[in-house]
Amino acid sequence: MPLLALGLNHKTAPVSIRERLTFGPDVITEALNDLLKYADVEEAAILSTCNRTELYCAVKQGGEQRVSEWITGYHGLEQDVIGPYLYLHRDRDAVRHLLCVACGLDSMVLGEPQILGQVKEACQTANDAATCGKLLGRLFQHTFAVAKQVRTDTAIGNSPVSVAFAAVSLARQIFSELSDQTALLVGAGETIELAARHLYQHGIGRILVANRTVERAHQLAVQFDGYAIALTELPTHLAEADIVISSTASPLPVLGKGAVESALKKRKHKPMFMVDIAVPRDIEAEVGDLNDVYLYTVDDLEEVIQENLQSRQEAAQQAEEIIELHVDEFMGWLRSLDAVELIQDYRSQAERTRDEVLARALRMIDNGKPPEVVVRYLAHTLTNKLLHTPSTQIRQAGFDGRTALLEAANALFQLKKANSKS
Repeated sequence: MPLLALGLNHKTAPVSIRERLTFGPDVITEALNDLLKYADVEEAAILSTCNRTELYCAVKQGGEQRVSEWITGYHGLEQDVIGPYLYLHRDRDAVRHLLCVACGLDSMVLGEPQILGQVKEACQTANDAATCGKLLGRLFQHTFAVAKQVRTDTAIGNSPVSVAFAAVSLARQIFSELSDQTALLVGAGETIELAARHLYQHGIGRILVANRTVERAHQLAVQFDGYAIALTELPTHLAEADIVISSTASPLPVLGKGAVESALKKRKHKPMFMVDIAVPRDIEAEVGDLNDVYLYTVDDLEEVIQENLQSRQEAAQQAEEIIELHVDEFMGWLRSLDAVELIQDYRSQAERTRDEVLARALRMIDNGKPPEVVVRYLAHTLTNKLLHTPSTQIRQAGFDGRTALLEAANALFQLKKANSKS
């Protein structure tokens, strides 16, 4: 049964296309059930994020076209509109693709960890919808184990590669325990929101959000159990802050040297960590000359980010080597499924032969035959019946010159090994 991964992502499609093919959490179960109505689709899971929409399916031979038709039809789109942006990976390539996705190698930010959680959610949703069977179930569990190994054995997730994350990582280096610290975030844009999220995830004690529009500051602060203030209130609250991260669109600095000096006096010169992400700068450069202030600009962070990107790229190469080994492992398991039915048929045939000979032996005992005679008959007859067909086929292979079959018989029955021991 072929495996396939069909979809598009930030590399193959612009957001205007990606947003037309997304599946919201409220419709994925319905969509999975609809997809499995197709006779050619046996199992399915849907991974849908802001950067990708992908279907992972186990299909009958030729089912790839049906899946492609389904995803465009489900969204009411024309195939020629979406088709150029779609990619299709089959079997080994599909397995490799999922492993790369889960390990963050296919993400916009190399090595980002959030995607693994999203893959786990996709698996759980498919399980709940009963559309994840033996093949996909095994593939997802294999994927989670590989992703864990990559995180453990490489440094792919250790180095920050976004401005917001780099800022928070520096704060964690200066303050070993964030739970005792107060962070003051100036601005309410995307970078500040990311910084708030990272701080919150790392257990920051308290968050203040200052913005020109207090309503927007409140919308952001409430997500992280924070408190909103107006930009004009900065001087009043600055002394409370152990960490200040600023990113506004102001053409002039919003924090001057005098305000920071006053705050330090109130803090009795307890150190402050300040990050100015804005361009033009939000914090006067002279603030960096003050004792007890650690001031970083966006340029300082960029140096950290570039170094860490190189580190992640090196780790990604190690991750790809790990992934390739585990692709081989999964494909070996997949191929072994082809042998399962053969083994079952062979065992059933042998058991039928055993039962037939045993029934005759039992009748012989009932008819008064000596046990020794019956046992000899049972052993001789059973051996002959089990060996008759293989012996006939091997003899014919020798007559026909089919050396490959003879070598396979040697490997199967380990005859050379048995002869060498004797």
